[in-house]
Amino acid sequence: MFYWFMKTFVLGPVLRLLFRPWVKGLDNVPAEGAAILASNHLSFSDSIFMPVMVPRPVAFLAKSEYFTGTGIKGRLTAAFFRLTNQLPMDRSGGAASAQSLNAGMDVLKKGSLLGIYPEGTRSPDGRLYRGKVGVARLALQARVPVVPVAMIGTDKVQPIGKRVPNIRRIGMIFGEPLDFSRYYGMEDDRLIQRSVTDEIMYELMRLSGQEYVDEYAAVVKLRLAGKAQDAAPDKTLAGPDAVQDAAAGNTPNEAPNTAPPETPNETAAGDAGPEVPGPA
Repeated sequence: MFYWFMKTFVLGPVLRLLFRPWVKGLDNVPAEGAAILASNHLSFSDSIFMPVMVPRPVAFLAKSEYFTGTGIKGRLTAAFFRLTNQLPMDRSGGAASAQSLNAGMDVLKKGSLLGIYPEGTRSPDGRLYRGKVGVARLALQARVPVVPVAMIGTDKVQPIGKRVPNIRRIGMIFGEPLDFSRYYGMEDDRLIQRSVTDEIMYELMRLSGQEYVDEYAAVVKLRLAGKAQDAAPDKTLAGPDAVQDAAAGNTPNEAPNTAPPETPNETAAGDAGPEVPGPA
């Protein structure tokens, strides 16, 4: 009831008026039955704009920290996320993350829509990063289609670290549902999981027009944070431009891939499954 009320009478009308979102391919979202909406992740606001435009309720996997806060603010935050169909997701990896995916399975078993960000966290620079295989495990185990969703311009509305959004138009493109029935029964095969995930990421790259980087976004964020710390003591000597370049990872020898690899090697980071909205 709270979800429907907020979408219909509060957030929906306000967001449509201020941001005038344009949408393509909305008819690709199944009118009934379970499906996964797999989206690129540019901004915290992705989890607000997309459900507003989808006629059916969408449940999202949200990082567990949103549900464990203390004090009045923490309890209010947890209550808000629960009331708006957000589900806690443990991002520590391994068994903990696999167990958290069970909440997503419950949503799909009920015939509902589940929203997932395969990259695991927001893009640090607007590029599209390697997907984690949790989305593949869910799709194959639940035997449901995956609808790729490209969010457009939300990183300009609310860049990382900015609390007050900029008022500007945003868009989203819903691609044709991806059918992975040819892999049913092989959901425990790591090569199949990676193949399915890469196919999803390729569609997201094609729909969004983003440059693809064959690296996990969380790893890149850690590296950028280290560069920013290293650069900070020298900024009075090197100048602000040099500090910004270091923080952005603009090193002359870096040449990111422009398309998903055909046979990428899996790493432990891929076991964590999808992570979700909110600050990384």
